[in-house]
Amino acid sequence: FTVNFRVYASLDLIGSEVCSAMKNTLAIATGICDGIGFGDNARAALITRGLHEFKQLILLFKGNIETLYGLAGIGDIILTATSNLSRNRTFGLKLAQGKNVDQIMLEIGHVVEGLQTVKEVYDLSLKYNLDLPIIQTVYAIIVENVNIKDSVYKLMSREPKFEF
Repeated sequence: FTVNFRVYASLDLIGSEVCSAMKNTLAIATGICDGIGFGDNARAALITRGLHEFKQLILLFKGNIETLYGLAGIGDIILTATSNLSRNRTFGLKLAQGKNVDQIMLEIGHVVEGLQTVKEVYDLSLKYNLDLPIIQTVYAIIVENVNIKDSVYKLMSREPKFEF
C-alpha cells in the first residue's frame, strides 16, 4: 500500500459485476445526452435515474444493493459517464454527432463494452419485465437505428410518476 493507492474490499461479486457492466451502458447514454447539448442538469438526472436501473438488476441477481453506493458503483459510474477518456461516453458523443456504429468503432479502435451489454440487458428487461427506460432508449438508438431526438422525446414524455 502507498499513499497514492487505497483498497476497499467487497464480498459482493454480483453487485460489483452488475455495476461494472452497467456503467458502460450509462456512459453511452450520458455521451448521447452531452452530445445533443442537454447540459449538466440533464446529465445529473440521467445518471441518478440510471442508478434505479442498476438497482433493479442487482436485486434481480440477488446482489447487495449497498454495492451500488460504493466505489464499484457510483465511484466507477461517475468516472465512466463523465470522463473524456471513456470509450463508452465517447461512443455516445459520436452517436449524437450522427455517426453510425461502424464508423464510430473504426474511429475509437478499441472495444466499447457497453455495446454488447446494452443488448444483453435489454433482453433481460424483456425476459423479467423490468422497467429500464434508459437501457431501452439506448438499445433503440444503437440496434434499431431509431432517431436520437425521437428516442429522447419518447423517454422524456413518459407518463409522470413518483420517484420512489
